[in-house]
Amino acid sequence: MRFAIVESGGKQYRAVEGRTIEVDRLPVETGNKFDLDRVLLMADGDEVAVGAPTLSDINVKVTVVDHIRGPKVDRFKYRPKKRIRVRGGHRQQYTLLMVDFIGKPGEKRKVEEPKVEKQAEAEVEVVEAQKKPKAEKQAKPSKEAAKPSAKKAPAKKEPATKKPSSKKTDSKKK
Repeated sequence: MRFAIVESGGKQYRAVEGRTIEVDRLPVETGNKFDLDRVLLMADGDEVAVGAPTLSDINVKVTVVDHIRGPKVDRFKYRPKKRIRVRGGHRQQYTLLMVDFIGKPGEKRKVEEPKVEKQAEAEVEVVEAQKKPKAEKQAKPSKEAAKPSAKKAPAKKEPATKKPSSKKTDSKKK
């Protein structure tokens, strides 16, 4: 599996052939193809090429799949006893890129499809097969029927009495 570490927008991403990556929003329309310029590292099996700081002879060709928005991040400022409550939020915008090719210019090679485990697909089919239409539910015996028939006498409650207040009124009266 061939992959590269690329830089876009001051951040580094691991680009794998045939997979997508989310980078900060780029001013490129959906469906356009372009090359990522700053390639910091490329690895193909045991072969690793590290740039100092970048590799100039390696191309990473990508296609813009979509422009998406990330999850909402809420923020809330609160100062107790001062009536300060400030609520706000933010959703980061991303560009979804499909990595088409990693390698030297003019190099011809097939992109390896990521291996999908057949075991995971089999588990999905098994789970779907286990779901059966629900049969009519049987009536459960009531809780009262399960209890013994002997009734307990309710506990007697004493009348609530008002407790005397503990105010100090004697010190001022003289």
